[in-house]
Amino acid sequence: MKAVSPAARFWAEFRESRVALAAFVVVVAMVGLALLAPLIAPQNPYDLASLVLMDARRPPGFVGSNGYTHVLGTDAQGRDLFSAILYGLRISLQMGLVAGGLAFCAGVALGLGAAYVGGRREAFIMRIVDLQLAFPAILLALVLSALLGQGKAQLIAALAAAQYAYFARTAHGAAAAERGKDYVEAALSTPLPGWKVVLRHILPNCLPPLIVVATVQVANAIALEATLSFLGVGLPVTEPSLGALIANGFQYMLSGRYWISIYPGVALIALIVAINLVGDQIRDQVNPRLKR
Repeated sequence: MKAVSPAARFWAEFRESRVALAAFVVVVAMVGLALLAPLIAPQNPYDLASLVLMDARRPPGFVGSNGYTHVLGTDAQGRDLFSAILYGLRISLQMGLVAGGLAFCAGVALGLGAAYVGGRREAFIMRIVDLQLAFPAILLALVLSALLGQGKAQLIAALAAAQYAYFARTAHGAAAAERGKDYVEAALSTPLPGWKVVLRHILPNCLPPLIVVATVQVANAIALEATLSFLGVGLPVTEPSLGALIANGFQYMLSGRYWISIYPGVALIALIVAINLVGDQIRDQVNPRLKR
């Protein structure tokens, strides 16, 4: 019989959950729409010359001055809402992936380093991490965003600083469990430098729980970015992230122009829920005891 690879076995188990498979399809579809936004979006929301203020706040199905039918309507700046959502998906995914990646690298390095050095230095590092975990991530991100100012780089730094502690705590817990095992002691007795022992022997065994945390934190980063943009301390209004689109139309909700906020909100909720459902399924497969 042909041996089944771990990746094929993992995918076969993943497909057994219809909810997780549907969520995965939603994530892939949204990523594809975001990547192909310049090709399929009928309008570039960044191009100010293409915006017509007379077409602002028009309902779904409105035929604009250029003869194009705005299937989801237009926002307060006259942008085609469907195009704005596609470009907003690009920005939201970019912020979530980049901020989550930076938080992953910083947190894993800190957690593994603390577990390796041990002693008082380990206790000191982890007390700092625990102190940050005591504060809500949204509060820390809000303060850092207000201090750093608006912009992609500043917001990414704020989101990564607010989330790295989750990776540090997970990496430290997994590495501390591996540190006392025989194979690690044997590797430490060789001439290999300590950092190579950590990367080659300890880190690979810590990846399964870290991957689960990564999926959750990417969704959290997207939600945090949307919240900060909605509050006006995230991305500027010239960059239509999903949070900024919701904020732009919130003041028109009571006047009946629901579509300006509702449709970006639906896209944001679908993206976050789908990522979380995929993460839940990965968590259950990595640790079946949690599922039971």
